Amino acid sequence: MSDNFEILSTHLASFAGLSENDIAVSKPSWKSRKISKGDFFNMQYVVCNDLGLVIKGIFRIYYADPETGEEKNIFFFSENQFLVSFRSFITRKICHYFIQAMEDSEIIYISYRDLTSLYDMRPDWAKFGRLLAELFFTYSQTRTEELLFITHEERFIRLLDEHPNIVNRIPAYHISSYLGITNPSLSRIRKRINR
Repeated sequence: MSDNFEILSTHLASFAGLSENDIAVSKPSWKSRKISKGDFFNMQYVVCNDLGLVIKGIFRIYYADPETGEEKNIFFFSENQFLVSFRSFITRKICHYFIQAMEDSEIIYISYRDLTSLYDMRPDWAKFGRLLAELFFTYSQTRTEELLFITHEERFIRLLDEHPNIVNRIPAYHISSYLGITNPSLSRIRKRINR
């Protein structure tokens, strides 16, 4: 836990400018968790109760069609990124997605109740909450704009910028699902980029 808390502390200080004192006050609220490949951080139709920071590993957020079982990847989160179904977390309503570990992973997390208590107790933690909301709004709007305005190839390049070694860490069909294309189309894009 202590190594994970050090990583968290560094991230909190750079992300929201939290002081050592603000971070120390939060320490009892954070817990470490190992999540095996294929296991879930959160399930579809369950309220997301925790906010995590990925210490090690990569996760996918995906929707599973209840009638066909078809899965569509929506986001990937890897090291030093916050992990949450944000709408479910803040509204306390069910999550429409699964959040699954794509490899053996480790997170450090805080519950909704503990985080909102920090918001009430300390102004700088309330600032953290605002910055977190802004971050997840930006993720959501960027994803929507990518689907509307840019090519599959440009989307793939952006994915590589955000997760540089993702192609070596997860099966190609998950990347194809995220991009909304077939595996052969992904292969052609990769060949063009490698030239």
